Amino acid sequence: MSAQGEGRASGDRVGRIAVTRAIAELRRGAPVVLREGEAAIAALAAETASAREIDRLAEGGAGAPLLALTAERARALNILPSGHDVVLLSWKSWFDAEMARELGDATTDLARPLRGPFERALRAPSGAEAAAIRLAKLARLLPAAVLAPLSPAAAADLVESGECLAVEAAAVHGFEARSALSLARVAGARVPLAGAEDARMLAFRPDDGGAEHLAILIGDVDLTGPVLTRLHSECFTGDLIDSLKCDCGQQLRGAIQAMAEAGAGILVYLAQEGRGIGLMNKLRAYRLQADGFDTIDANLRLGFDADERIFEPAAEILRQLGVKAVRLLTNNPDKVAGLAGAGVEVVERVAHNFPENTHNAEYLATKRARAGHLF
Repeated sequence: MSAQGEGRASGDRVGRIAVTRAIAELRRGAPVVLREGEAAIAALAAETASAREIDRLAEGGAGAPLLALTAERARALNILPSGHDVVLLSWKSWFDAEMARELGDATTDLARPLRGPFERALRAPSGAEAAAIRLAKLARLLPAAVLAPLSPAAAADLVESGECLAVEAAAVHGFEARSALSLARVAGARVPLAGAEDARMLAFRPDDGGAEHLAILIGDVDLTGPVLTRLHSECFTGDLIDSLKCDCGQQLRGAIQAMAEAGAGILVYLAQEGRGIGLMNKLRAYRLQADGFDTIDANLRLGFDADERIFEPAAEILRQLGVKAVRLLTNNPDKVAGLAGAGVEVVERVAHNFPENTHNAEYLATKRARAGHLF
């Protein structure tokens, strides 16, 4: 690599490390400074923001605070669309930390149905304002943020005093895909499984301290032809405690059995709980499902996309393992397209169906009817 290329790679890593640190700051309720050129804002995750920190932002900002929501969350609150993915609300006199949390959390909607009126900013969000929502998602928090514009002097004071961590908005956008490219194998061992005794587990970690992923190699994998492969997003409830609300545990154990019967295969186990929204938010989605929303509408109402997962980590792991083509165990056509788009040839989709039960029948029907899953 040239010196210029090494410099870019080093700069990218520094930016990604700043993002992982900013994620931790938001999770503990601290503000971060998001920069975009000469402009800067201070951002708090609405879910973890305290009254004290919101007051500090309001006092130190160069203008009135804003509450940022995703367009889907704003729609659930009957706020007129702005034509942008992020909607900015003017901070009202009756807003406080509790209200900011509630406006971001759809599980409070039925208990507090009459909220508003809201005043939407009639402009597009800046890159830094959109990055605040993306950062909250990366932190697996509700995608809602309290924002305050900062003067250059105020931003410099917050950062230089050590009160706030600074991160470039550009480093937040596309963080996960760039982080995937830095994955490296850090550990591996033979781990005999109940369904496949001839199995090895390999662990991969990015160089920025982000999420770790696993690969389980079953049997003697032949890399000269397409490899029977399963991309499996972690599911604590289904994989570990056998929840009946989904078919994830069945798919995990069924994939291991199918690979053992075929003689070989690779299961890539991805740290993308709840289609990428995290366990806490998945439980919130379950709460909404109990109120009558299907699995997709529950995610949207919380402010997330129907599916927040990306396929670059899986593609990078397969590349490092020497896999060039796969026979993919999945019912999800988006996985086929996503993996192919990330550079892995999918020569065949292998059906991966399991019987439904009374608790997951509606969930599976929604995946079939609205997400196009092939059962």
